[in-house]
Amino acid sequence: MKVRVKDTFNLLAHIYEHKVDTTSLYNNEYERPSMLKQLPDDLTDKKVLDAGCAAGWYTDQLVKRGANVVATDISPEMVAATKRRVGLKAEVVCLDLETVMPFEDNTFDIIVSSLTLHYVKEWSQTFREFRRILKRKGVLLFSVHHPFMDIKMSQNKDYFSTELIIDTWKKEGREIEVPFYRRPIHSILNETMRHFTIENVIEPQPTTNFKLQARENYEKLMKNPHFLIIRAINKGGN
Repeated sequence: MKVRVKDTFNLLAHIYEHKVDTTSLYNNEYERPSMLKQLPDDLTDKKVLDAGCAAGWYTDQLVKRGANVVATDISPEMVAATKRRVGLKAEVVCLDLETVMPFEDNTFDIIVSSLTLHYVKEWSQTFREFRRILKRKGVLLFSVHHPFMDIKMSQNKDYFSTELIIDTWKKEGREIEVPFYRRPIHSILNETMRHFTIENVIEPQPTTNFKLQARENYEKLMKNPHFLIIRAINKGGN
């Protein structure tokens, strides 16, 4: 699965770098505004991990807010795209989030993970590492697919299971198979609470600009959420 995810996003890296930031309303006018509202405008002197950086959009935004950023992705092509975007303004490394991470305990003030964790089957190891490298009272902010959306793609229709889904994305005249894991909302919340204290659960809504550009999709999102955002706090010591 890891190899498949890496290969898939190597294929998608060019699209993310050159098109997603300007054409994807689901990113620009739906997920990203809601995520950024959960972060301070001024991140000066804060150490932030961008866990699953893709082509570096969040990395760039975090740098612009003054943060000292480390960005990671499992895809070498995404890492290269992020480096092209931010240059030497952030440290960018290729990293599998299911392994022991090469960071000292209590390193980061904030971990941001945008639409990444649904590519990870077992969250326990990842969350243990997040907790280890996050400072006490540090923030974990992540977004994933909403279970209400994913169940519609389920083959077994068993909501309570964790299931591998193969989605098909049509990009630049090609069909690209994108694997991810669907899981019920109690699994998302309970696994988070095993390691952190949940501070806020957000079911984002699209912006007015989304409505102006794609009213039909806007109305669908207002009735059927696609993403789920969780802000959690590391209140324990390491």
